[in-house]
Amino acid sequence: MITGSVLIGTAINGFLVPHHLLDGGIVGIALILHYYFEFRTGLWTAILSVPLSIYAWFNDRRQFYGSFQGMIVTAFFIDVLAPLEYHFSLPIWLSSMLGGAISGVGVGLMLRYKTSTGGTDLLAYFISKATPLNIGLVIFLIDGVIVLLGYPTLGLESLLFSTLTIFIAGSVASVCYERI
Repeated sequence: MITGSVLIGTAINGFLVPHHLLDGGIVGIALILHYYFEFRTGLWTAILSVPLSIYAWFNDRRQFYGSFQGMIVTAFFIDVLAPLEYHFSLPIWLSSMLGGAISGVGVGLMLRYKTSTGGTDLLAYFISKATPLNIGLVIFLIDGVIVLLGYPTLGLESLLFSTLTIFIAGSVASVCYERI
């Protein structure tokens, strides 16, 4: 859980935030709030994850405990690692790819070991458990909707590279979840 959370915090702050890129899901919504209102991304990730955590409490207590802990730890590392925004100077395409890969490893590790960041990773877990859909595909679809919501605020370049980020993140998360 700690390794996955550190990876997610690093990916968001070191690679996505410098170019105003989005991750998907609850983190993506929190990033939109961060870019538009300068809200703390980690704190808002935790706040926005509460409804899904409540759902998990009533439907899968084991997953609730893992995801609630994961949500708190991930939110903490997202905010603690915020200064990484100023440490990497990479082109947007490379930041998009590295951010997606690193975030995907973090999410995949957490899901593999029965925890998550809460948020839509938890939603994807429940959907993939109830349907034949692959968890990586579910994450990608949810994340795609979030990135589309960010388009009016961030523009076309952010939309395209954020889509690349979530595609890579979903693919890598799926591989880590299934194969490790």
